[in-house]
Amino acid sequence: MVLTDGEISLRPIRLRDQRPWREVNRRNRDWLRPWEATVPPAPPGVPVPHRPTFRQMVRHLRAEAHAGRMLPFVVEYRGRLVGQLTVAGITWGSMCSGHIGYWVDQEVAGRGVMPTAVALAVDHCFRTVGLHRIEVCIRPENIPSRRVVEKLGFREEGIRPRYLHIDGAWRDHAVFALTAEEVPEGLLSRWRSRRPGAPGRSDASHK
Repeated sequence: MVLTDGEISLRPIRLRDQRPWREVNRRNRDWLRPWEATVPPAPPGVPVPHRPTFRQMVRHLRAEAHAGRMLPFVVEYRGRLVGQLTVAGITWGSMCSGHIGYWVDQEVAGRGVMPTAVALAVDHCFRTVGLHRIEVCIRPENIPSRRVVEKLGFREEGIRPRYLHIDGAWRDHAVFALTAEEVPEGLLSRWRSRRPGAPGRSDASHK
């Protein structure tokens, strides 16, 4: 499954993405480190889990995808890998929900790449996969990531204290969510109407 809008695409992550994925991560190490998940210290006598290799990561993501619990994508801009987006924690039954995590190359930040990628993923989840609710959990200090969900009109629901282990400590996260009923026109359509340069927008809205 490849999801595309103009110069921006989402496609499943592949083993042959290793070289460009590592190159983007290397260049963005300082940019991404404050927001990356880490493993908390293990109790005495319990082995510390090792950081998976790229191949192990891809195989795990694929296995989770085949089990219906995850949708792992890379983000491409103008044909180049510039980030990653994963719909994880997919739950069926009476909940039908999942949550989205993402990162993007600092070189293309601010160009609407990630809002478009998130909108593509949400529309796919609601219209094709059959989910009802999507969450995005963000550290309150992560202003660039907050801007993504704010541009798309996600609803802020509150704070989850010490929710995830990020950058070496348990961190609070702000919760943003959407349900399918909130975007009957589709999230991509909403984003197209809001982004800078959209017909009908005033100059003030482009700042």
